[in-house]
Amino acid sequence: MTKKTTETRQPTPTSMLSDDDVYLFNEGTHLRLADHLGAHLTERDGQAGVHFAVWAPNAKGVNVMGDFNGWDPGTIPLSPRGSSGIWEGFVPGVEYAHAYKFHVVGPNGKGTDKADPFAVHTETPPSTASKVWDLSYEWDDADWMAERGQRQTHRSPISIYEVHLGSWQRGEDGRRHLTYREVADPLIAHVTELGFTHVEFLPVMEHPFYGSWGYQSTGYFAPTSRFGTPQDFMYLVDRLHQTGIGVILDWVPSHFPTDEFALGMFDGTHLFEHADPRQGFHPDWQSYIFNYGRSEVRGFLLSSALFWLDRYHADGIRVDAVASMLYLDYSREDGEWIPNEHGGNENIEAIEFLRRMNTEIYSAHPDVQVFAEESTAWPMVSRPTYLGGLGFGFKWDMGWMNDTLDYMSKDPIHRRFHHGGLTFRSVYQHAENYCLPLSHDEVVHGKGSLINKMPGDEWRQRANLRLLLGYQFTVPGKKLLFMGCEFGQRREWAHGEQLEWGLLENEGHRGLQRFTADIASAYRDLPALHAGDCDPSGFRWVDASDTEQSVVSFLRMADGANDVLVVCNFTPVAREGYRVGVPHAGSWREAVNSDAADYGGSGVGNLGKVDTEAAAMHGFHQSLPVMLPPLAMVVFEYDGEQ
Repeated sequence: MTKKTTETRQPTPTSMLSDDDVYLFNEGTHLRLADHLGAHLTERDGQAGVHFAVWAPNAKGVNVMGDFNGWDPGTIPLSPRGSSGIWEGFVPGVEYAHAYKFHVVGPNGKGTDKADPFAVHTETPPSTASKVWDLSYEWDDADWMAERGQRQTHRSPISIYEVHLGSWQRGEDGRRHLTYREVADPLIAHVTELGFTHVEFLPVMEHPFYGSWGYQSTGYFAPTSRFGTPQDFMYLVDRLHQTGIGVILDWVPSHFPTDEFALGMFDGTHLFEHADPRQGFHPDWQSYIFNYGRSEVRGFLLSSALFWLDRYHADGIRVDAVASMLYLDYSREDGEWIPNEHGGNENIEAIEFLRRMNTEIYSAHPDVQVFAEESTAWPMVSRPTYLGGLGFGFKWDMGWMNDTLDYMSKDPIHRRFHHGGLTFRSVYQHAENYCLPLSHDEVVHGKGSLINKMPGDEWRQRANLRLLLGYQFTVPGKKLLFMGCEFGQRREWAHGEQLEWGLLENEGHRGLQRFTADIASAYRDLPALHAGDCDPSGFRWVDASDTEQSVVSFLRMADGANDVLVVCNFTPVAREGYRVGVPHAGSWREAVNSDAADYGGSGVGNLGKVDTEAAAMHGFHQSLPVMLPPLAMVVFEYDGEQ
């Protein structure tokens, strides 16, 4: 039974700002800044109140204002803390849940009302004030936390269900957002039924524009109040953990929005961002770029990353838009960027920040994982920093996603001319520790839904999608699938509407979801399908060159586990007696067949198993005469000698 949440609202004097805290902050080595900067309930001389502290080194003056003083910007001045750039002060009478902002007067004398960069809770958008809050919560996920290190290794099955909380499911027939607490039970039931090991939330960090999906973050320490309080979000994570589901949080250290109340021009100068727009303004997203060369900014971001792991028990973070951080000329033409000190286009300060970030995260939490969304050929993204890598645990394989979707979108009659697009990944598939994403980015901005990328009529579209998902879950790499793709949502994802759950009244879509659950379970339960995801010895082509018939076959292997054979037929032609070489004589059990009638397929199969014959094929002495269904993939597990 889940323990009752405890929200402690008593003063916590441990949150004061010491001289050591100030020194480490200015040095850029303080990793827990949210414990000291911002607003903290405390007491002084027997009076309860709040200690406020904010970094604004170029400000002429800083005042705090809020519910407690009628929002008067001139009556509660803060004092500078030496030459640190920090303004601080104790304000008696300020209480839990009071809203506040800082009135910051810049060098030019202009005053601007700013939200607290270290706020842990905020007003609900479109309101933008910060709120005094306490993060006490009684967690009940000790079992998960003790075991998660074993569940998240490179040899573990990691299958991720990507979720946008505001549009997964809604209340009152889609008219109202569900709260963090309301979404817990239905989300847990759905993910459990699917057999996925993790959920990944699009950024929950507070953001002013809902349509940014959280990727224009302003609250780097505050979960969005659209769905409830910080304790409500803790409850959601806690409940997921109690049912054995890990939680990965999307996090955006690459850029931030230009809204006046937020980080941009914070003290009247370019403080968090570079002043030169060739370095400090992102042309794609019309947003500011962090100045990774400034010590205090590095500390801010490092503290944010660790905060979600420390306070919210996140099991990993996915770092958005890493490529935009690595390259100074990202999305820029000649003359629109400034080379580094060596004349190159590498962002040396961002590279060092990412290495430091991963070093600190894995040092503090060796049982979590950090995922990089990195879309270029930058080397050693997921290799240790001591070997010269960036230190991430995994890298999204965007090349696999693009090549595979391009191949699957072709009419089957033309696929034989594009066979190399399907098999090219094997050239580099172990250059990194990869995660294979079919993410939200593939079903927005006019790209259409995943099922509508598939050619043919409805039956063939569903068959092709089952084949795609089966291929994804059986080739090397961890897995990620965006919500709605598991049952073939027809409509392109719209952040303002819930998923098309009504499609599950259709047997074809229910069958597709059943297949997704079964292939995800097979990936999880068959060690050969996951233990070698990041190990070259875990994969071997049987035949990658049957171009004319558009068939591929391969083996997945792991020490101490039965070998698994996967055969994929990318045409609508059933192939009886299709011969595939195998390394072991005996019986091979048909573990999954995407053409099964229960999934909406035609029911062509192998009656549960196939026995080997002493006919040499593909370099093996034994082979299987397989009944290969149309537009389908079949998974066979070696079941021992006859």
